[in-house]
Amino acid sequence: MNIANASRTAYDLAFQVSPIVLTGGLASGILGGNLPISALYGQVAGFVQGALSTGSLGTEDFQYRFVPLPGSTVISQTVGMYPFANQLVAANATVQQPLSISLQMIAPVKDAGGYLTKLAIFTALQQSLLSHNASGGSYTVATPSFIYTGCLLTSVTDITGAETKQQQVAWQFDFVQPLISKQQALAAQSALMSKLSNGAQITSPSWSSASATNGQPAQSGLLNNGIAGSVINFLSGGP
Repeated sequence: MNIANASRTAYDLAFQVSPIVLTGGLASGILGGNLPISALYGQVAGFVQGALSTGSLGTEDFQYRFVPLPGSTVISQTVGMYPFANQLVAANATVQQPLSISLQMIAPVKDAGGYLTKLAIFTALQQSLLSHNASGGSYTVATPSFIYTGCLLTSVTDITGAETKQQQVAWQFDFVQPLISKQQALAAQSALMSKLSNGAQITSPSWSSASATNGQPAQSGLLNNGIAGSVINFLSGGP
């Protein structure tokens, strides 16, 4: 096998044949904790056997193929639209949002026997994914331009069009990459949100109803305010 063919085969495996890798969950008992989705529809064994018998790696016999769909995001941020103290602060008030990625799985029946096995294979795939999700597993989704880690599978939808006579040939896999770690959550918090969370220093008496100067206790301010000061002095036994 020459370098060009090897590179093409590696590309097909990574981005078309098995771009979805199950992490944790169903794959927890596997060495490394990762399981390629191609292992769930029973073609990996045949692929390895063919490689050992012929001495070459070919991906043409894999029944399922994946293609990234338009609309996936690699940067997603929202801008605060509420009033700010100044325009400079408003321009920096952005908060990172979860990323989304969708893949189309193309799974046509290639031979007569495929019509008999399609139901069993896809049902097993669906049950495996449900079990993986229920056990807290996540996904790594590889695309030619970006690799999404720590993703959650939100839906699998039939998107088969009228251009084919076969039914349920195209399926859309929707993933979301949430802010799941403490470090990611902290990175998503803007400078303005950090100031609000930590509290801002009071530098003007207009922030309070007391007319005392800054840095003095609130009771000291009340003592210097006419009637309020007299009432407190009376209650405390003062003159």
